[in-house]
Amino acid sequence: MYHDLPHPPHLPDEGLVRRVKALACTAPLQALDQRKASLDWADATVYHMAEIALHTIDQVTIAMDFDIGAEHTKVLEQVKHFVAAQAPDRGDAEHAAVADWVLQRLINVGTVERGFTWLYGLVGDQGVYERFEFDFKLLVEQSTSDGFSLRATDEAINVLVGALDTDVESAQIAAEVKLDNLIRRGRLADAKLAAEQARYRTVQYGETLRRYLDATRRDVRTVDWERVVPDLLLNALDHIEGRYTAEHAILTNITAARDDSDDPRHKQRAAELVEIVRDCIRRHMQLQKAVQEAGDQFRSEQDRQLFSGEPQRAALHLHGQLLLPLLGLPVGRAIGPVYDFFRGAVAPAPPEVLTLPSLVERLLQSPSEPQRFAGEIREPQLEPVPETELFTPEHFRQASEILSLRGGSALLSDLLARARRYEPQVARLVMHRAAHAFNPPVGDAVRGGVPEVLIAAPVEDALDSREFGGDELWLTKAGVRSAVSGTHEPGARHEEFGDEVSLHG
Repeated sequence: MYHDLPHPPHLPDEGLVRRVKALACTAPLQALDQRKASLDWADATVYHMAEIALHTIDQVTIAMDFDIGAEHTKVLEQVKHFVAAQAPDRGDAEHAAVADWVLQRLINVGTVERGFTWLYGLVGDQGVYERFEFDFKLLVEQSTSDGFSLRATDEAINVLVGALDTDVESAQIAAEVKLDNLIRRGRLADAKLAAEQARYRTVQYGETLRRYLDATRRDVRTVDWERVVPDLLLNALDHIEGRYTAEHAILTNITAARDDSDDPRHKQRAAELVEIVRDCIRRHMQLQKAVQEAGDQFRSEQDRQLFSGEPQRAALHLHGQLLLPLLGLPVGRAIGPVYDFFRGAVAPAPPEVLTLPSLVERLLQSPSEPQRFAGEIREPQLEPVPETELFTPEHFRQASEILSLRGGSALLSDLLARARRYEPQVARLVMHRAAHAFNPPVGDAVRGGVPEVLIAAPVEDALDSREFGGDELWLTKAGVRSAVSGTHEPGARHEEFGDEVSLHG
């Protein structure tokens, strides 16, 4: 005879919550294959988006270090090769676009917080089923001096190794023990998977310490540096010491397996294991450096934040608290809050000297030493000036014909009247040459071998011209003759020094 047994009370099942959270972390990857049909720029049915997402998380996890993240362009380049293997007949531009689309979905670009939310239930102590929200991220972007870098979160690393919220230390020991046993038995294919999981756990351990240090830089009071972090640092040092011993022993076994094997595939897998274990050793060295510097960082941040003072006002979330509410208002009602925001956000410009003591201090300051060099002098870029010719060769020919003075001599007014029969520039050129003839350069004519020069002499009348003013000039030509010292030519006078120049009409 069976008796009805009372129902046991419902207790919180932490194991169920872990499995639900593990399922939640894989949901964004599974949703990619459902959303690929909506892509209008490519036929994405041939691509397995979940596999591409796992490969993307894998590349980010391997590429990032304790201090720096993975470069955006390098991750896309590696993922593009994996995408091309799925559809080799498609173009390179489409492969790059698919890789970038998967990466943007893992970052969850387009949302305010750039994260994912999953609803799950839990039976509480009172036996009441309650619903909670599980917020998580897979890949995050961090600003650097060169731009942005990518980092994989704990949830993303757990998606890779198939677990969630596991103890980092115990998972690392179990992974290395499993790796050592697989190597000893020669199962290098399984050993490679175990080695990759061990490396993921090493990265996750470093991420845990890095988050504590980042939180300390923001506010030292949010981190328990009295018990939690010191225990973490001691455990990390023990972890590093034990891992050094284990990983060097594993590296020795892998090297022996690589050298003793005659199978090329066996050697290749052993060589890949050697690179993975060496990478683990390198990451442990970075973790050891971070552990040793953690105490100094805490003390420096404590001193800096102790004297920085309390924040005067809370930060404003422009997108959520200002932009979104204003977009839902009419223009007339939105103008007032916008004016108030910019009136408070734009600070007034204070005067350079606020008080009389500061003014006196500025006046009594010793002058600064002038710099020896003013700095680099840039080479000026000069634009070529276009050459403008006032007189053409035809003008010179016509002016020379007028000034040939076939009659022996002439007045300037008569010559200008003849020049006006041509273009106005001819008259200007005749006037210009007549002005130079008032005091002709005889010496230049001698040195140049010119046989005759134009001579101008003023007369008492004024110049009869509508364009030009001044005295009337009488123009004539005179021949040039040079007498060298020591020679006796007719018309030349012997002198002790130099040459004698005479003009004859």
